Amino acid sequence: MKRIFSTELNSTQVNFALLLLRVFAAAFMLTHGIPKFSKLLAGGEIQFGDPIGLGPAVSLGLAVFAEFACSVLIIFGLGTRLAVVPQMVTMFVAAFIAHGADPFGKKELALIYLLIFTVLLLTGSGKYSLDHILLQQKK
Repeated sequence: MKRIFSTELNSTQVNFALLLLRVFAAAFMLTHGIPKFSKLLAGGEIQFGDPIGLGPAVSLGLAVFAEFACSVLIIFGLGTRLAVVPQMVTMFVAAFIAHGADPFGKKELALIYLLIFTVLLLTGSGKYSLDHILLQQKK
């Protein structure tokens, strides 16, 4: 019982938790990014929302960069602190601009992603990542 309620941090468990958080959040985000990436590759007339007034093509390109490219980087833990920033911006725009007038239930998923990516910005990718491997090689 004492171990269950312990507030001591175990670095191995924390690093494993960061691995799980990073990989699963980014993999789930890929399920949103892959269809957008396919839409971008298909060419033709781009029909996509323009929540911040940059034009549908630019908005789709930015969404693909954040939801597809940055998700892949986050899964591998490569440049994680930088890669989560476009994810955070995208989720902020989704929650407060694209779904700004919608009920909380429509914003909830974007806010959860925003929270997860904020945690990864603050903590970094952890020991089980390419960031960690590359940092160790520089020493």
